[in-house]
Amino acid sequence: MARAAAVAAAAAAAAANSHTLLNCNGARSEDVKRSVCHCNGEKNGPRTVVASRQHRQEPFEQAPMYVAVMTYLGFGIVTLFGYFRDFLRAVGLEKCNSAEEREEQKDFVPLYQDFENFYNRNLYMRVRDNWNRPVCSLPGPVFDLMERVSDDYNWTFRLTGRTIHNAINMGSYNYLGFAENNEDFLRTVAENMRQYGVGVCSTRKEIGNLSIHEDLEKLVATFLGVESSMTFGMGFATNSMNIPALVGKGCLILSDELNHTSLILGARLSGATIRVYKHNNMHSLEKMLREAVCSGQPRTHRPWKKILIMVEGIYSMEGSVVRLPEIIALKKKYKAYLYVDEAHSIGAVGPTGRGVTELFGVNPVDVDVMMGTFTKSFGAAGGYIAGKKELVDYLRSHSHSAVYAAAMSPPVAEQILRAMKCIMGKDGTTEGIKRVRQLAENTRYFRARLKEMGFIIYGDDDSPVVPILLYMPGKVVAFAREMLERRIGVVVVGFPATPLSEARARFCLSASHTRAMLDQVLHHLNELGDSLVLKFSRRKYSSRPGLSDRPDFELDS
Repeated sequence: MARAAAVAAAAAAAAANSHTLLNCNGARSEDVKRSVCHCNGEKNGPRTVVASRQHRQEPFEQAPMYVAVMTYLGFGIVTLFGYFRDFLRAVGLEKCNSAEEREEQKDFVPLYQDFENFYNRNLYMRVRDNWNRPVCSLPGPVFDLMERVSDDYNWTFRLTGRTIHNAINMGSYNYLGFAENNEDFLRTVAENMRQYGVGVCSTRKEIGNLSIHEDLEKLVATFLGVESSMTFGMGFATNSMNIPALVGKGCLILSDELNHTSLILGARLSGATIRVYKHNNMHSLEKMLREAVCSGQPRTHRPWKKILIMVEGIYSMEGSVVRLPEIIALKKKYKAYLYVDEAHSIGAVGPTGRGVTELFGVNPVDVDVMMGTFTKSFGAAGGYIAGKKELVDYLRSHSHSAVYAAAMSPPVAEQILRAMKCIMGKDGTTEGIKRVRQLAENTRYFRARLKEMGFIIYGDDDSPVVPILLYMPGKVVAFAREMLERRIGVVVVGFPATPLSEARARFCLSASHTRAMLDQVLHHLNELGDSLVLKFSRRKYSSRPGLSDRPDFELDS
């Protein structure tokens, strides 16, 4: 109780000093600078504890030393063979199937980076059959795959005409199961397509602004508990095209080291200064905030026009959940702004599917820019930006995605409306809340069983993104092929999407997965874990959760 009271008091005190709009000139306050620098010297001053035991996060488990050694050794061996095969191609003993510079362009700036081209033709090409598999059915809890084979070591593929039926789909982001073809559920989508057609063929600033777009934006704002929202036809562009409208030269972006590529691209396009802090490490973030406020911009030492903290709700490759209460406390303390990408968390976490703000019980108003996509929990396409009305109005005229991109397809907008109303219970049923609860149940069950088996997995107990660490390149390939043989579709991920020594299989849980499906997947995982020696964890888990020995994070007041 004392801890909860301290958290509430800290939030109330910080709210009294909060700022307003992101499209204004931002935090220039020299008063903040003086107060922060002064507080640095108060070693024995009062401290505010910010912690949440209910949603604690475990540090990522490290692999045993021999696993790391064998992983690097494996990459070293295939790299040596790669150089040997390049030598054979150079002397004409082996045919080169990869793209090459034309002889008359040898003196030009190369189109293909040497290492990237080497990696693609000698490492990735050997295992390319594990990616880009053609799907020929609905990506629901089970799906059908078209079988393909290669006669030239994965340089080209040919279809055999055979279909792999009813493979369990453990890779799609269909968190709530709304990627479905139920005729009763999709009736409104079909009617909408008859009324509006498939495409708008215009931007919303011209003649592409339909009533269904405005209805969707009102519903999104209501769902998130904010003043206003704006929708876009592409999730990736929601980040990459809107961040440059919010910050620019003279601004500072503090970005988590594991942020998605769309956030990184948007930050680079903005022209703002970018500094990267350690993943979910509040001490690293506070150190950068303190330095930014005290020192200002390089050379001139003028205050930054804006300081923007960029994070994700759930990190898509690690499955870890953002430490939102602590970040909000820091952003209030240092008068920064907060941008939260909820692509994988909106609809997927929280008692009623409203994302990480609901999961941690924080006020959505404390997040300056709320971003999310409709491509995952809602079974559709596109994304949104939500927050204060002034922020959204500013973006309507300054965002490249809003001004130049075609408006969202009407049937897609209707699908989002249908799914969101279902989650909110506005369709007159409890189907939506049942799916949210089923997803949470499936997630905890699947994660607990994997831990008991001895796999190293990343992420939080609430996260439906479940990475299993495989490490060694040979085992990644064998794992993906063996799972497909057992009619289970999985996504395996390696360098450069992950660090070189942390290749993994990423499982995405869905509310549409039955317990029988999960048990079947777990049975085969247990077998493969033994046969391929993938159970590297040295931690002991049981069905009874223990207390966290992780120290609480403390903030200087």
